[in-house]
Amino acid sequence: MNRLEFTAESEHVGERLDRYLTAQVPDFSRSQIQRLIEDGRVSHSRYKKVKPNSDIREGDMIGVEVPDAEPSSALPEDLPLEILFNDADLVVVNKPAGMVVHPAAGNPTGTLVNALLHHIKDLSGIGGEVRPGIVHRLDKGTSGVMVIAKNDDTHKELARQFHDREVEKEYVALAWGLVQQRKRINAAIGRDPKNRVKMSTRAGRARHAVTRVTWSRDLKGVTLLRVAIATGRTHQIRVHLSAIGHPIVGDALYGGVHRRVPHPLRAVTKLTRPFLHAERLAFTHPRTLERMEFTAPLPEDLEVVVAELVPPDQFDKVFARGKVEPDDD
Repeated sequence: MNRLEFTAESEHVGERLDRYLTAQVPDFSRSQIQRLIEDGRVSHSRYKKVKPNSDIREGDMIGVEVPDAEPSSALPEDLPLEILFNDADLVVVNKPAGMVVHPAAGNPTGTLVNALLHHIKDLSGIGGEVRPGIVHRLDKGTSGVMVIAKNDDTHKELARQFHDREVEKEYVALAWGLVQQRKRINAAIGRDPKNRVKMSTRAGRARHAVTRVTWSRDLKGVTLLRVAIATGRTHQIRVHLSAIGHPIVGDALYGGVHRRVPHPLRAVTKLTRPFLHAERLAFTHPRTLERMEFTAPLPEDLEVVVAELVPPDQFDKVFARGKVEPDDD
């Protein structure tokens, strides 16, 4: 039996207990959290009888008892997966676009979890199941670097680093219009009150989020960006860029698909997903305490678009990396 403990902060006031715990432990689906609550494995400092819709107040102490690991309910699948690093504690992968992270209704198979169960054989148990520990997520349409825990201790420490904003995350994006380098977007994000599928900066209940443009290149109608985030809210980069009038090219949910595209930009019509790629991830290894950094090159579907927008003799220069300044937030 393993016990997890959390103390609620002010930004979580008013949330349901099941939603709060799902956000605190990304590896658990909401249905799994609800099952733990129903089984009496969740304690709440203000309630003797805990329910999924119990409210959260600042300072609430929440405990979760996680049973010993059992075989995963998800099935291993031999799916293509690029593994960037693999040791006894964690694995780092380059997630392809189009792959959902967790099995769920509508996506019971073909997920990153299914692929990892096939490729990784030394999992010791996360959250009561012998399965990979998902510490953070990428949207289905987003490609790039992800780190996954193999055991509970690693999972806890990586989750802490993400929570305390010690993890560096940098993305490549293509946005409509001209976006200035060093642009800083500081706007809380919550569920859109009019469309539950979307997130919004105008939500009544929202959580702090900061997005920084660390580098930009004007491509005459669109801007190629490198974007760094310390927080990791759902759809954060997509929501923030859309909120300032520069949605990500190809992002149908947030206004990034245009019916009429100027001839010089016709290459963007080849996109079948948002132009967003998690290029770089840096964190401290939980066991060795070594600072580790991983990068994933732009995938072919995005590279083809850039190649048509950038003069051939400038392509390599465009992607030359610069130093990312730390966020002072």
